Amino acid sequence: MNFAFGVDIGGTNTEIGLVNEHGCIVHRKTIPTIKQDKSWNDYFLRLAENFKEIINHEANVNISGIGIGAPNASHLTGIIQSPPNIAFGDVHLPSSLKKFIDLDVKLTNDANAAALGENMFGYGKKMKNFVVITLGTGLGSGIFINGELLVGHRGYAGEIGHIVIDPNGRICDCGKAGCLEMYSSSKGLLKTIKEYHKKNPEDKTINSIIKYLRYNDDVPYVDGKMLDKAFDDGDKAVREIYRYTGKMLGRGLGIASMILEPEAFIFYGGISCAGDRLLNWVRHEIDDNLLPFQKGSISILESKLNHGEAGILGAASLVFNDIKGY
Repeated sequence: MNFAFGVDIGGTNTEIGLVNEHGCIVHRKTIPTIKQDKSWNDYFLRLAENFKEIINHEANVNISGIGIGAPNASHLTGIIQSPPNIAFGDVHLPSSLKKFIDLDVKLTNDANAAALGENMFGYGKKMKNFVVITLGTGLGSGIFINGELLVGHRGYAGEIGHIVIDPNGRICDCGKAGCLEMYSSSKGLLKTIKEYHKKNPEDKTINSIIKYLRYNDDVPYVDGKMLDKAFDDGDKAVREIYRYTGKMLGRGLGIASMILEPEAFIFYGGISCAGDRLLNWVRHEIDDNLLPFQKGSISILESKLNHGEAGILGAASLVFNDIKGY
């Protein structure tokens, strides 16, 4: 049986899995994407050390290669270009990583990897037209049209997170103002909470959330379980924050829907774990932005794959598809 490493490089963490060709993850690890690294080489060395540790643990398996999903990555060029939240600049990943481990390396965009995982093992198995929305540090999207992954001229298609929904809005890391991901990612949610706190400094719930912000390598992030509990307890501030976040997300996806007309948006990771607390607002806002005869035609689904699995499985499938000659 063939095995492959599937790797999902996120803005905060990197998920690593050893996967067999039936889609079973037999070994899995999570490491910080940026620890004390000063360059891509530092990161690749640390990544390779984890591969070797897994290889030593899983003796006598035939590992055919490494598939990697990464932000701003192109499978056509092999380059990660100006990745958000990683300040090391551009890199040709396959050739760079091979200096540290002697395995073939395949690369694609991280959201495309998640879409490939959904296509092989999730809701996408029964659909030809769907969009996977990854809600992590940023907002990514992988798009299937007529049964094929949409990659574009240079491999960078599907940047729905950078649709502008407010030209006078928040400044995005890309340099534009009002990008969707500045409102509907973990990063955007944190900005919304801080703005609400500034306007309502006496709000006890928001003060508690601000007080108990979690940190990963000095980067603050929101405790989603705390927010969900406050929502379920009827807290007006948290309900307003979810309403605003969901409506902004639905506004951007409504614009995308007019162009793509997918059967479904499949949400994966991050703040989508809030479920219908958030996604009901997304449904309403998408419908409000569609033409009358389109309303109600697009499903809003939470991925049934476990946290971190879609990206790992999709990345590994890059290797398996090559083995099978696709």
